[in-house]
Amino acid sequence: MHVMIDLETMGTRPNAPIIAIGAVAFDATSILREFYVNVYLGSSVTQGKAVISPETVMWWMKQSDEARAAFNTDNAYSLEGALSELKVWLDWGKVDGVWGNGATFDNVILREAFNNVGVVCPWPFWKDKCYRTVKGAYPDVTITRDGTHHNALDDARSQAAHLIEIHAVSNGALI
Repeated sequence: MHVMIDLETMGTRPNAPIIAIGAVAFDATSILREFYVNVYLGSSVTQGKAVISPETVMWWMKQSDEARAAFNTDNAYSLEGALSELKVWLDWGKVDGVWGNGATFDNVILREAFNNVGVVCPWPFWKDKCYRTVKGAYPDVTITRDGTHHNALDDARSQAAHLIEIHAVSNGALI
C-alpha cells in the first residue's frame, strides 16, 4: 500500500502551520481508503511551533470559498489530535511509500509537525516519495482534477489517481 498526503498550510517552509491534512491509501490500480481532518490554525502555531507566512495568507485570500473551507473551526482538530488520528489511520496496513507533492513540502512539513508535538512520525524517512518528480518525468500523462482545487483530500485523490495512471504507462515501475 502507498499513501498520498496533501496538506493545506499557511506557509511553504518546513515550519508552516498545517490547516488541513488529506490522505489516500492506494495500490497499483485503485484508491483504497481516505483520510481528512481540518486543523485548528491556533494549535498548529502554538503546538507545532509554526510560523505563518504573510504571502501565503494573501494567496489564500485569492482562493475559492470552497478551498477556504479548510479554515472551518467547527470540526477542527488540535494539531496533536490531527496527527494522532493520522497515525491511527496509517496503522491499518503495511505502508510501502508515503508520497507528497514536492521533495520539500508535504512530507517535510508533516514530519516537522510530528517532531514538534513529540509524536514519532509513523513511517521512516526512507519511505518518503516525491510525486512532483514523477509527474515531471511523465508530462504526457495529464492529471484530472476532481473536487475542489486546494482541498487536501480532493488534491490527494487527484494526485494518487494520476500516479496510478503514470504507473500503468511506466510498465509497473513505480508502485
